[in-house]
Amino acid sequence: MVASQAADDFGDSPDHRHGHAPQGSLLALCIGTVGVVFGDIGTSPIYAFRETFAGHHPIEPDPMHIKGVLSLVFWSMMIVVTFKYVFTIMKADNKGEGGSLALLALINRQTAGAKWTAPIVMLGVFATALFYGDSMITPAMSILSAAEGLKYVSTGFSPWIVPIAVAIIAALFAFQSRGTARVGQFFGPIMVVYFLTLAGLGIMHLVKMPSIVFDVLNPLNALNFFYVDGFRAFVAMGTVVLAVTGAEALYADMGHFGRRPIKFSWLWFVMPALMLNYMGQGAMILSMTPAEAQATIRDPFFLMVPELISTPVIFLTILAAIIASQAVISGAFSLTQQAIQLGFMPRLSILHTSEKAAGQIYIPAINWGLAIMVLLLVLFFQSSSNLAAAYGIAVTGAMFIDTCLIAVVLLSLWKWPKWRALPLLALFFVVDLAYFGANLLKVPDGGWVPLMIGLLIFTLLTTWSRGRALMRERMAESSMPMEIFIKSAANSAARVPGTAIFMASAASGVPSALLHNIKHNRILHERVIILTVQIEDFPYVEESDRIYCKDLGEGFFRVKMRFGFLEETDVPKTLDKVDLCGPKFDMMHTSFFLSRQTLIASKVPGMAIWREKVFAWMLRNAANAMEFFKLPTNRVVELGSQVEI
Repeated sequence: MVASQAADDFGDSPDHRHGHAPQGSLLALCIGTVGVVFGDIGTSPIYAFRETFAGHHPIEPDPMHIKGVLSLVFWSMMIVVTFKYVFTIMKADNKGEGGSLALLALINRQTAGAKWTAPIVMLGVFATALFYGDSMITPAMSILSAAEGLKYVSTGFSPWIVPIAVAIIAALFAFQSRGTARVGQFFGPIMVVYFLTLAGLGIMHLVKMPSIVFDVLNPLNALNFFYVDGFRAFVAMGTVVLAVTGAEALYADMGHFGRRPIKFSWLWFVMPALMLNYMGQGAMILSMTPAEAQATIRDPFFLMVPELISTPVIFLTILAAIIASQAVISGAFSLTQQAIQLGFMPRLSILHTSEKAAGQIYIPAINWGLAIMVLLLVLFFQSSSNLAAAYGIAVTGAMFIDTCLIAVVLLSLWKWPKWRALPLLALFFVVDLAYFGANLLKVPDGGWVPLMIGLLIFTLLTTWSRGRALMRERMAESSMPMEIFIKSAANSAARVPGTAIFMASAASGVPSALLHNIKHNRILHERVIILTVQIEDFPYVEESDRIYCKDLGEGFFRVKMRFGFLEETDVPKTLDKVDLCGPKFDMMHTSFFLSRQTLIASKVPGMAIWREKVFAWMLRNAANAMEFFKLPTNRVVELGSQVEI
């Protein structure tokens, strides 16, 4: 039985917020983790080391600089990825789920009413907006940089690199509608082979100069880099950070695999493979003459590959870049679903591509929007070196915001003593601000792109959230108490057989569709259900807490249906399990009544006129409630009304 009778204070429900733990052996989960979580950070060796020395702000590839940069890469991985994300932030899960929105929902739920809650919410929303910018640049950067390796297969590929990258990207996005269930089974093993290849290539060159390992582990080499070069070392941080892009994916994908497999895979497999490759690139350059080093530093990753295995390694790299891009695209779909459920985005058509895995979804509007932007970025920037100028700002901005959110968690939710929390937070803030500040220097060279995208999406998210709140306020002002309506309507309207379900956004008052129905048709069904679907700020709702029903008398019932922000809102399927509120629901004798609002911009204080028009446009283009709630098309009646905001 998936229902329970509510108490008099309808809506006060038990606080059961259990997560869905990932299933499978540790080894299987680790292989899946390697295939999905670490794709972005795994492709960084292709371009991160190169861009630091031969990018827009080149530095001399001499021993001091190479040892300093490699030490900076290692300690960035330790501080940003290991200490910050793996050991600290990943402990702050929302019933097993991670990511900026999940963390924001956790904070908002437990600190509601605090003066600083609103700014924290805005920060979390901005981190979400920056993620969309990152999800556009990552596929462009990964696939374009990998495709550039084809020129080492044959020089004839050189003029075709951009067209090939465009073709790969177009095919990747076209494939999304078919789902990734089958292909996903191969992601893990392929990426395991890829990381083993990274490690093997690094070791091949590292054996020529094993002493570099101790230089990399020694933080004094990184500090010496800053002591000798000062501002140039600070500028270099803007490209060194490319080595840790994708770190936020560890937290965002935690719900799919769990903290333990991610932690185990990172510490014992992924990080060692990455560092072996970076050190191998450095050892290769150090073993060369200055002239050879200058020529090789322009593409050390592909030039470190022996000619005998060059072709298969390059194609493996392209495959890894595609997998990394796929993970980011899937992440954008998941984030969008969360944003819709939490009220930051309008309803969009969401298609499930797997009968077994609920998290495998496809959102056409997001897919083709991302596809267009990724293709435009490739065509505009033309090379991965040019794209590197735009890459990093969105990532470092999101990382900084994650630190702000975890500061709230440590001090307000977990109540850590200040002597314990402040030194750790100070370390995270210093590193994040340094990286973000260094990336701001990229703004004139292309860094404005992700910032512009982030600001645009932030404006849309906040406009929708605010407009939705205003619309509900205006509708509540004109609503009638349910008790008064029942007394006046029950005896004055004709009753007809069947069940009418009126969808209501508010848990009190009379839905506008019900008022319009009684006004124009002057009939009431034998059973009238006022149904409110509530999306909770935790991932899953226990089945025993799914539905609450309150008998209002005269055949009227008020029902609240609760879903977690990661669950599918299938209303008929849920109603089929209900045996309260009268007899079992028969869809052939049940009609669903929906309200469709037309917004009218007014001078009533609320939002600027241009934002009201943007909100009206978003409302017009949102997927209708019938699709979102999976209502049967032949059992839905829509009644319109006008609302001033």
